[in-house]
Amino acid sequence: MQDIQTAPKTSKTGLKQKNGSLQMKETIAGILFVGPMLIGVTVLTIIPILATFMLSLADWNFIAGFKDIRWVGFDNFERLFQDDAFLKSLKNNAYFLLTVPIYLAVSMFLAIIIDKQVYMKSYFKVAYFMPYISSIVAVAIVWQVLFHPSAGPVNQLLLSLGIDNPPKWIADPKYALPSLMMISVWVSIGFNMIVYIAGLQSIPRDLYEAADIDGANAWNKFKSITFPQLSSTSFFLLVTGIISTFKVFDLIAILTKGGPISSTSMIVWYLYDTAFVNLKIGYASSMAVVLFACVMLITLLQWIGQKKWVNY
Repeated sequence: MQDIQTAPKTSKTGLKQKNGSLQMKETIAGILFVGPMLIGVTVLTIIPILATFMLSLADWNFIAGFKDIRWVGFDNFERLFQDDAFLKSLKNNAYFLLTVPIYLAVSMFLAIIIDKQVYMKSYFKVAYFMPYISSIVAVAIVWQVLFHPSAGPVNQLLLSLGIDNPPKWIADPKYALPSLMMISVWVSIGFNMIVYIAGLQSIPRDLYEAADIDGANAWNKFKSITFPQLSSTSFFLLVTGIISTFKVFDLIAILTKGGPISSTSMIVWYLYDTAFVNLKIGYASSMAVVLFACVMLITLLQWIGQKKWVNY
């Protein structure tokens, strides 16, 4: 009788040990698979972020080594908001944000046209997407030729149309930033258009059929069906687009180098110039912290505001 009672207990204990051993093996296997990625994220992302926050409180030239780090507290941030060059870069970044609603509107318009009323849709998708996947160096050089003040095709066309004194574009402090904004819009349209086309294809056709039965015109269908159904797509593109505007660097580095007269200098360019040309790592780190705060604040405001206009 005793053997019969102990047998189930022994089998349960063995089953628990077997399950525990299997779970341990699965945990080890998971750690081995995820480990390389975690190491990469830790070394290349988390540690540099923490180091940036620490160095923003210091005055340091990295060529001199760690022994010459001098902790200055919040002095870097006080200097930052008295620095005319930094404030100019911040202002330019704010202007550059205007590119996002412009290329979102153009991309949505093109997506609606291509999705419904155009033959050779694949050709137009590829044609608009090519600038986005092309090398930004090649794109910048092409636009540098197009915007040449005297021999560029753009100004040659304007002269032929009777405009005697066309803009000097990237060579003119008044037009340099708008020129970069135009290039950014041109490059960004393709990606956003493809995402919008994917969003349009996910809208149930029954909604449009019901609107046709009710006698709705094209504008009413766009206002009541298309735009609300694309609101989640627009929200995604708006967040990623605003973040990307704060990271603009390559166009500036190739075309203007922040000039003329700092008219195209933005936070990332000024940060790079401060850190790797003037070797003021602590001061540059404080700019990175401010940049992080700006992006975080704008993203949080968008997350709060999206409850009023985004439909899921």
